[in-house]
Amino acid sequence: MNRVFLDLGFIKIYWYSIMILTGALLGIFLVYKEFKRLKFDTKGLDNMAFYTIIFGLLGARVWYVLFNLSEYKDNLLEIFAVWNGGLAIHGAIFAGLTFLYFYCKKKDIHFLKIADIVMPAVLIGQIVGRWGNFFNQEAHGGEVTRAFLEKICIPDFVIKGMFIRGKYYHPTFFYESIFNLLLLIFIVIFRRYKKVKEGMIFSIYLMGYGILRFFIESMRTDSLMLGSIRVAQAVSIAFFICGLVLMIVSIKKHDDYNKIEEKEETKKKKTTKKSKKVK
Repeated sequence: MNRVFLDLGFIKIYWYSIMILTGALLGIFLVYKEFKRLKFDTKGLDNMAFYTIIFGLLGARVWYVLFNLSEYKDNLLEIFAVWNGGLAIHGAIFAGLTFLYFYCKKKDIHFLKIADIVMPAVLIGQIVGRWGNFFNQEAHGGEVTRAFLEKICIPDFVIKGMFIRGKYYHPTFFYESIFNLLLLIFIVIFRRYKKVKEGMIFSIYLMGYGILRFFIESMRTDSLMLGSIRVAQAVSIAFFICGLVLMIVSIKKHDDYNKIEEKEETKKKKTTKKSKKVK
């Protein structure tokens, strides 16, 4: 497997970097299209997207390094060699959302509205970015046979890429990419529904990705660990709980809003009847 996309002699451009960049650009495009569809002001969108991505990448690297300090303590410069892999999506999500929250607060924008728009774009980044793991031959699961991979209809080029040091492995990056794509399709269809309320898309992302990552993480051989706990699984549980709470709150707010509207409508009808009687 050739990890290098382009070798210019004085610099090498890696497939890993190309996949991350492609995912980010597609995500920005999706956000822009959604802003236009909802007739939101696209002014300042470039700045918001740029800094969210920068903080996301920094958070992804810091998260990974923090849980792998033993790998870098003797060679600190390796911390900056991101082309070798080592970006943790949970770190990117936490850092990116933290920046986005304070950005929205400063600009007096509803954070949940923006989060609903941004999270499908994050999924795009995850779907494409996972293929960087393919070229680096990382983020895979345990050993399997070629026959097993063929049986579950894994594409041949993926099977060949998972032939590492004489053995075949679960392409967990591929599983995650495919399930993320299915989650994205569901969200894109769901958000067209007229009764979707603020925060619901964000909550679906948290619950959906929380569930799929929890199970996929159990198959991986390179999990970030905190003692005997797989960090990604712990975070996935937290994601699911937060998403569930947010969904309940969104539905309750919607029900309360409908009750207020019904009361106002009843009040108007009573007022109209009284005015007719006076006449």
